[in-house]
Amino acid sequence: MSADEASDALNQVYAAKSEAELAVAYAAWSNGYDRETAALGYCLPFVIAAWVARHVPVEAGPLLDAGCGSGLSGPYLAALGYQDIDGLDMSSEMLALARGRGVYRNLVEAALGARLPLADGAYAAVLSTGVFTEGHAPASSLDDMARIVRPGGALIFTVRDSVLDKGGFRAKFTELESAGRWARIEESPSFRAFAVAEPAVTVKAFVFRVRQP
Repeated sequence: MSADEASDALNQVYAAKSEAELAVAYAAWSNGYDRETAALGYCLPFVIAAWVARHVPVEAGPLLDAGCGSGLSGPYLAALGYQDIDGLDMSSEMLALARGRGVYRNLVEAALGARLPLADGAYAAVLSTGVFTEGHAPASSLDDMARIVRPGGALIFTVRDSVLDKGGFRAKFTELESAGRWARIEESPSFRAFAVAEPAVTVKAFVFRVRQP
């Protein structure tokens, strides 16, 4: 598949108007997802490991890859020494691909934006990349993601620049900071999500430290 054709598949994902439409789009794309996003130069599943390594000690405890998709991040986190990695995604087809990586301890089928079937403080850190973008998980997802991080743990994620304000992410950051739920540790400069195609798709990475409830 050419980069243009891969971009068409990506645009169909961005065009989804509901969770059901998004699930259908990812199911249709799942078989070619890894190959086609590689053609676009999609780098977020790999570069997120840099922020994890910077802020989360290897011995800190289990990680959750929230919106793990086909599990591209998992093997690189494992290569850095992280042993207990769980994955969560709304697409059973994507989770089947993630299972094939052989590095995820548990895989959970659930959508961000509702209460997750996971215990309070279950993780030393939650990472999420590529899911806070056009037509994807809402800013309200951050409330429950913070719930499942233990006090002192890290929440590490990317947000597409185009939805930072209009999607309510900046407002949610302030809300959770004002409520004492977390403290901002890092905000990266904007950078390209795709090294080859889609130059207009830029994101920022954020790191928050979850506080005592």
